[in-house]
Amino acid sequence: MKPVIVIRLQPGCDATVTAARALGLDARGFPLFETRPVAWTPPAPDAFDAVLIGSANALRHAGPALGAYVGKPAYAVGTVTADAARHAGLDVVVAGSGGLQRVLAQVAPDHRQLLRLCGRERVALDPPPGTAIEERVVYASEPLPFPPDLEALLHRPAVVLLHSAEAAQRFAGLCDANHIARAGLALAALAPRVARAAGSGWAALRSAPSPGDAALLALAQEMCQEARGVILGDRRA
Repeated sequence: MKPVIVIRLQPGCDATVTAARALGLDARGFPLFETRPVAWTPPAPDAFDAVLIGSANALRHAGPALGAYVGKPAYAVGTVTADAARHAGLDVVVAGSGGLQRVLAQVAPDHRQLLRLCGRERVALDPPPGTAIEERVVYASEPLPFPPDLEALLHRPAVVLLHSAEAAQRFAGLCDANHIARAGLALAALAPRVARAAGSGWAALRSAPSPGDAALLALAQEMCQEARGVILGDRRA
């Protein structure tokens, strides 16, 4: 079976590897980035109606200043982020899926001044009419050295999971810089935007039908089974 390579940030990397192995996949984790806090100045809590959070990393790295927003309504993406927001004392009113842009469609009419706690690399948002968003960068994803064990694995066929456009771009760049043939690797992306960031020339490049780890892992499982079917077919021939 082809190995399934997970390159996302921790602690998500370990969570995805564990879930993939539960499906019977030969999953290996090699984070290509790590998150680090960024110094920030928290605006006055009474200047905002609610907080927007697209990643639990914002809550992990915001530091003591986050305490100023205890009790504030919060809009979060995903159950993990929502749980982290509740743990931080925020009042989660929506735990949506598919990114913050979708969550914005569920913002209450009286929540028009929003504070977005985010990473340095982030997706631009298009707020609804009458809604204002102020952003504060509270963390950054910094590149880690290319693991030698990962480089060795990538010289053989594998399925690589891409959770972000930033990771897709860096992975493609590392492959090219280290003379790793794109044609030997299949990529499973969390969304079409992530897939586009990886470029072309791969053995396969597909996007999950819906955002979320479960859909991405189902796609990876399907791609591994398809590859195994080709091998078995070649043997029968």
